[in-house]
Amino acid sequence: MPVFSADLLAELATLDTPTVCNAIELLDPARTGLGFTTEALQCLYPSLKPMVGYARTATFRSMQPLAVPQAEKSARNMAYYTYIAEGGPTPSVCIIQDLDGFRAGFGALWGEVNTHIHQGFGCLGVVTDGSVRDVDGNAPGFQMLCSKVVPSHAHYHIVDFGQPVNVAGMYAEHGDLIHADRHGAVVIPEAIAAEIPKTAALLAKREAAIIAAARTPGFNVEMLRNAVGNARQIH
Repeated sequence: MPVFSADLLAELATLDTPTVCNAIELLDPARTGLGFTTEALQCLYPSLKPMVGYARTATFRSMQPLAVPQAEKSARNMAYYTYIAEGGPTPSVCIIQDLDGFRAGFGALWGEVNTHIHQGFGCLGVVTDGSVRDVDGNAPGFQMLCSKVVPSHAHYHIVDFGQPVNVAGMYAEHGDLIHADRHGAVVIPEAIAAEIPKTAALLAKREAAIIAAARTPGFNVEMLRNAVGNARQIH
């Protein structure tokens, strides 16, 4: 698992997730149609800056109780928390798949207590196709992208952790570099991560040339054609 510099993570956090997706497409065209969330997620705290961190993955259920003795359930919970705390570099982002099918989100793993625990272990937030709760009591600065908000945790329990997951159409593995904001989330391929900021800056210049033309009085198709051609020459 590569560990990137804090400076690079900070740079990536200045970009929104659509911009990161654009840069990935330019650097690795094979990633144009994969590696990002494709299903609608709610962002509970849209004013927070983007999350950039290493994936901690898990699967989860809440429809039915975990049919094991309480001691085993407690041991499983502690094993999961140990994974979050010690399972790799920080900052981390939890990528949690709800396995309850069309009833996904029946109960919430994520609320006031768990957000504080995870934040204390260096986690920036969660991306889940399950649910969350305690909107006003969650750890300040802890971002939550989810399918819905519900009042109860029901029979919530972790099924497994550290394995590949599929959350809202995004396939992620333990240790993947994740970028997420109110638009959704994307896995940044490790081979091109360091090139994302420079590529994003290039794309911004190209887009600015086209937008400037579009704002010009009398804008027409010929002006657009010229602007697109000029933008392509920007390197």
